Amino acid sequence: MTSKTPLSEKEVELFNKWWHAANYLSVGQIYLMKNPLLREPLKLEHTKPRLLGHWGTTPGLNFIYLHLNRIIKNRDVNVLYVAGPGHGAPGVVAATYMEGTYSELFPDVTEDEAGMQKLFKQFSFPGGIPSHAAPTTPGSIHEGGELGYSLSHSYGAIFHDPDLIVACIIGDGEAETGPLAASWHSNKFVNPKTDGAVLPILHLNGYKIANPTVLARISHDELANLMRGYGHEPIFVEGHDPNEMHQKMAVAFDEAFDKIKKIQKDAREHNKTDRPMWPMIVLRSPKGWTCPKTIEGKKVEDFWRAHQVPFGDLTKPGHLPLLEEWMKSYHPEKLFDEAGKLRPEIAALNPVGNKRMSAIPQSNGGAIKKALILPDFTEYALNVSAPGKDEAESTRTLGSYLRDVVKENRNNFLVLSPDENNSNRLNDVLEVTNRAWNAEIFDFDDHLAHEGQVMEILSEHTIEGWLEGYLLTGRHGFFSCYEAFIHIVDSMVNQHAKWIDGAREVEWRRPIASLNFLLTSHVWRQDHNGFSHQDPGFIDHVVRKQPDISRIYLPPDANTLLYVTDHCLRTTNRVNVIVAGKQPQPQWLSMDAAIKHCTEGVGIWEWASNDKGHEPDVVLACAGDVPTMEALAAVKILHEHMPELKVRFVNVVDLMTLSAPSQHPHGLSDGIFDSLFTKDKPVIFAYHGYPQLIHSLVYKRTNAKNFHVHGFREEGTTTTPFDMVVLNNVDRFNLVSNIVNRTAKNSSKVAYINQMVRDKLVEHKRYIREYGHDMPEIRNWTWN
Repeated sequence: MTSKTPLSEKEVELFNKWWHAANYLSVGQIYLMKNPLLREPLKLEHTKPRLLGHWGTTPGLNFIYLHLNRIIKNRDVNVLYVAGPGHGAPGVVAATYMEGTYSELFPDVTEDEAGMQKLFKQFSFPGGIPSHAAPTTPGSIHEGGELGYSLSHSYGAIFHDPDLIVACIIGDGEAETGPLAASWHSNKFVNPKTDGAVLPILHLNGYKIANPTVLARISHDELANLMRGYGHEPIFVEGHDPNEMHQKMAVAFDEAFDKIKKIQKDAREHNKTDRPMWPMIVLRSPKGWTCPKTIEGKKVEDFWRAHQVPFGDLTKPGHLPLLEEWMKSYHPEKLFDEAGKLRPEIAALNPVGNKRMSAIPQSNGGAIKKALILPDFTEYALNVSAPGKDEAESTRTLGSYLRDVVKENRNNFLVLSPDENNSNRLNDVLEVTNRAWNAEIFDFDDHLAHEGQVMEILSEHTIEGWLEGYLLTGRHGFFSCYEAFIHIVDSMVNQHAKWIDGAREVEWRRPIASLNFLLTSHVWRQDHNGFSHQDPGFIDHVVRKQPDISRIYLPPDANTLLYVTDHCLRTTNRVNVIVAGKQPQPQWLSMDAAIKHCTEGVGIWEWASNDKGHEPDVVLACAGDVPTMEALAAVKILHEHMPELKVRFVNVVDLMTLSAPSQHPHGLSDGIFDSLFTKDKPVIFAYHGYPQLIHSLVYKRTNAKNFHVHGFREEGTTTTPFDMVVLNNVDRFNLVSNIVNRTAKNSSKVAYINQMVRDKLVEHKRYIREYGHDMPEIRNWTWN
């Protein structure tokens, strides 16, 4: 039976010293920029003019870190520390400094008094470091306060890494978020044979910024039952007295790690396949533990006033002496030697080398990343003998390619989707793998197994978190999703893009594999879905990220989709968005033509143009598979009814080529842009998304004022495919009308062409309302 007092009195004394040192360093980061060891009386000029950071969660984070160090040293395990609570960097940075890692990676922050002063001053200071566990924080893959993503990031990190345990600290404010609530179910996807383990640690200190937290105010039994319902066996650690809490925490961690070891041994050595009840810990400790209990007669410790900065204005009478008293209560003279270095008996509690949580290789995943083994994408090419002659589902073709990517990259590549893998036509991947699943399985289930490289759960948040955790720890993945629903992860993608941007500024951070999205079931094909499923705006969201990070691709057919996907899987430190429909559609380019076209990102389709050797009267441009088809249909009408009109047809695959080169690295030079789009001719642009984006991309170009964009105008309903483009004026008839009205006003044909357009649109509306599908000339249209 496990002892209730596994720590000796000497160990408890040393544990308190380590904890006090971490707390002291944390408070110092928040408040001080001079006099780091308080070797002279504290003065106002020693403190920061702007007091930023969050103290409330920090002592708990430090307490957990200390006890994980004990486990690592005693059991020789690999632990990654994920700090979910927001603004917890003072504690995490303090721990990494005490382990020596911080000084190794930032040599100017030395392990002495001068280095400590730099450590303190840089925190939440111009030119310094953020108050979150950001890319500058050794050992971090998660910037605390990311609105509920800590647990999904943690599970993503342990997939296919059987020797890794992630200790995921969940703030009780964070625990109220939707993403966190859904991510508890991640344990149903863990295979104890091939995956590592996550130890969730729910840190209940009772309060958010100014309110109690829900999970801290429900009964012990209700909370325990909630956790058991999620598939966890909770272990409670509760109290105020540090000496008692050290013993309780040591007992709890011993029990939790014993359970994890048994679960994994049963699965790996005895082939036990029943889904286990994984351990988790509930740490209930005072908010702002060890800070002054009251300030100006108002409750602070164990209350919301400790959440951020207990002393917000040090110019108030009595505040500066009280801060000094608080910091001296940790007895820094007993923690650091004359030089300001952590005393050796305290430092001895830390693991060494890569066993330190601040130095674990998985926390710098780019350094251990293995390149994907990618098959030759040209071997999956569709035979396109002539443009538009044949139809195919482009994403189904892609599925064959991804199948072999999965096959060649076991334990290094995931295909993820919120219950849409087959709907998105990526069925072929299931020929070589299964859907990972560790809940109950029936004999009639389809491709469910404990081992699998396809991950599906109907929670875009959880999928996104898994993938980010997987990428950040050195692996690769591909996320397919319905276009309208990808907005659910806007904030997560925003955080990830900012992480990448911040990591690029940190010399020791290595590039990670790109975050790759395939958006399908897109806005233009929602045959049985309504207006709610129609939103192409994720493109706009990603475009606004740093130009070195954001990439948007709109391949018009299967062969261009193959090229683009292969390219994206080879990139690092990017957010790649590919938009491609899953419905049968005409195929335009041979693989040879697709390679040339996609390499440039934009180009003239000579076979659809009639201006060669002449100055064009109009440029008809397009981006997106459905707009491409409608633009080609418009060209065909023009060639038939006004053959003398010189039309140049330009297709855009890489949307960022439209940007000025000063604004995006993929931007075409002004010379090439002008040669394609002319300096003064009308450009009618059929675009997949919101028209304003095209205008914002080309606004610096010579001919920007002549761009006239047809795109999604927030018009939609449950209707036919062609009616969707008609509702938004992206259809062939409206394109033709715009072109002739801008280029041939003096032609006698214009009135008749416009009459034909109006008649066709009336005919279209009457036909779909009577028959429920598009007119035969629309359904059966071909380029040839």
